[in-house]
Amino acid sequence: MAIFSSLRRRSAAISVAAVAGATAVGVCLAVSSASAGTLSGSLYRDPSSAVVRWVAANPGDSRTAVIRDKIASQPQARWFANFNPSTVQSEVSGFIGAANAAQQIPVLAVYEITNRDCGGASAGGAPDLNQYQTWVSNFARGLGNQTVIIILETDSLALLTCLSSAEINARNQAISTATRTIKSGNPNAKVYLDAGHSTWNSAGETANRLRAAGVQYADGFFTNVSNYNSTSNEANFGRAVISALNGMGISGKRQVIDTSRNGGASGDWCGDDNTDRRIGQYPTTNTGDSNIDAYLWVKPPGEADGCRFTAGSFQPDLAFSLANGAPNPPTTTPPTTPPPTTTPPTTTPPTTTPPTTPPSSPPAGDGCYASIAVNQWAGGFTASVTVTAGKSDINGWTVTVPLPGGAVTSAWNAQVSGTSGTVGFTNVSYNGRVLGRQSTNFGFQGTGTGPGVLADCVTS
Repeated sequence: MAIFSSLRRRSAAISVAAVAGATAVGVCLAVSSASAGTLSGSLYRDPSSAVVRWVAANPGDSRTAVIRDKIASQPQARWFANFNPSTVQSEVSGFIGAANAAQQIPVLAVYEITNRDCGGASAGGAPDLNQYQTWVSNFARGLGNQTVIIILETDSLALLTCLSSAEINARNQAISTATRTIKSGNPNAKVYLDAGHSTWNSAGETANRLRAAGVQYADGFFTNVSNYNSTSNEANFGRAVISALNGMGISGKRQVIDTSRNGGASGDWCGDDNTDRRIGQYPTTNTGDSNIDAYLWVKPPGEADGCRFTAGSFQPDLAFSLANGAPNPPTTTPPTTPPPTTTPPTTTPPTTTPPTTPPSSPPAGDGCYASIAVNQWAGGFTASVTVTAGKSDINGWTVTVPLPGGAVTSAWNAQVSGTSGTVGFTNVSYNGRVLGRQSTNFGFQGTGTGPGVLADCVTS
């Protein structure tokens, strides 16, 4: 998926005085005011991100090692920016299922609001706000019931210069309703609203806009997405916003900060031509600051802003410039226990943390092997498959999975042959080459009973 996140970064001076309170048609929103809590756990690394695909496809490139070690190795947000109401639920469910199987917290950036980016380089979104609510409702149905982080509509509150007063009121109502819809779909979802950044709107104005858009229903707000302001400046700004919200009777809200490219110089918002930028603090929920839930890489490093290159396209020169000279990431220990869960609403299929049984050892010679992790619920499942090469590199693979009690409905990062019985999955163009002792991933979703944890893998 292309990530449309170039995002204008200029000062806006429109005052917002409306108070949101709309209810989406056909959606139950019986959710009380949320209170932000401390996040704990490791963040999910998307195995199919653009940078991971580029690294896999370019093993001999002189830039690859730096990009692999300092960017592709890190958890980043998955952007949901295409208006696809008929398929978004399955796309979200597949991504969430893979993160749950890894016992990690996924970050999802929702970027679908009508008239997004005020018609700039990232223009698009839902055709109107009624259709936006339909899309959000379908999105929320795929979220499962474990902890997820939702970055809800970057620029939607900081950038209002193109909207009339009536359109601002309607947008506030839409974001408030979207927040409650997501919370209703997954009570463990952590939802954060747009607060721009420290050199855009004032803290008081930002708090006013957050209140109008229903931050009382959210866990807090995010800042610095796609920008370069220092973490310390953003933290100071966040404290001022929290103080202003407290003065309005809205307490318990917390901040997340995008640190994906704020480790170097600041200045002009567009990074397509800049060589003095660096990746900032590596993503973590261990911030050491009681006001900040996480440092995240919301804007994937190396993806263009839309000034020189197409917005959202991965550019290895940009990625290398950001990573070259940056410190190596810290060594972390994987979690030994899954994130806490609560009983989901009856309309949301419960997910479970599946057993994962990898083979005891890789093949002695050439070849490949596959291991499967399954999330099963009543009537359906998702499966995450890891394909690992033997001692030598492979240039293509096919995994066959016995599926006697279920049927495949969708798949990602693989071509599918058949839907039930014995189902074959073959690599796509960007993940067929796997280096010796290295791995790649694909996944699929289906109805009925999922597969076991064993599968056959052969090289092409």
